[in-house]
Amino acid sequence: MSDIQYHAPKTIKEAVKLLAASKGKGRILAGGTDLLVQMKSGAAAPGIIIDVKKIPEMIGVSEKKGAFTIGAATPAAALGEHKKLRKAWPGVVEAVNLIGSTQVQGRASAGGNLCNASPAADSVPALVSAGCVVNIAGPKGKRSVPVEKFNAGPGKTTLKPGEIVVSLTLPARPKKASDAYLRLIPRTEMDIAVVGVGVSLTMKGDTVADARVGLGAVAPTVLLVEKAAKALVGSKLDEAALDAAAAACSAACKPIDDKRGTIKYRTKIAGVLLKRAALIARDRVNGIEHRGHR
Repeated sequence: MSDIQYHAPKTIKEAVKLLAASKGKGRILAGGTDLLVQMKSGAAAPGIIIDVKKIPEMIGVSEKKGAFTIGAATPAAALGEHKKLRKAWPGVVEAVNLIGSTQVQGRASAGGNLCNASPAADSVPALVSAGCVVNIAGPKGKRSVPVEKFNAGPGKTTLKPGEIVVSLTLPARPKKASDAYLRLIPRTEMDIAVVGVGVSLTMKGDTVADARVGLGAVAPTVLLVEKAAKALVGSKLDEAALDAAAAACSAACKPIDDKRGTIKYRTKIAGVLLKRAALIARDRVNGIEHRGHR
């Protein structure tokens, strides 16, 4: 292996400059839980590693008028310990806290999970259902993009040369709103989702006033399933509405057959998980907590 340069910039401007100058040979180190594995296997061979954990804007959680901005390199463990974030977005936090083991969560971040661009990433369906916005900095300045438009395919993002993800912003919550994330895995822990579903609901009385649905591991990128959300809005989550939303999720699936699940199985499970996640989100609005879902 050739020599690798290591840099730990303290500003976003410096990080962008280093990445742009690397001419495609630079890699961002947020937690390293994906990058180091890829380097060890030979899948990645960067000439320059840019460690962004010393940049203040990329570490920590801030709140402004009810909206939360999460630094892209903030460890998953820190999100799990943030009481206000956990209360406002329990589905997002539980999804992020499924990334790897307890030890891994001391390093792994939602930003890194997103940029790894796996269709089966746990945090992304929950972020999609939350209406998350990705904040990006690059040589031509700053821009923001809805999270569902960030990834372009397995291992591919829409980042332009020299651009880095700085933070993720979750919008302010209206009252009577909550979310949930569920996945199916072959093992009880430490596995990759066969299907993952995030659901965010806003209720008015016992009727769904607004909804968003994110669906993972069933297509080249995580999907925003607008037809599923539309089926839920205006309903009281009765059987007909849940069936319609589940059918919309199944119809949106474009999965592959592999050793972990068939196309038929994944398509069926997408609808099953949608129903369960929607009911959990509604229960959370009503103060009924669900824990331990995987």
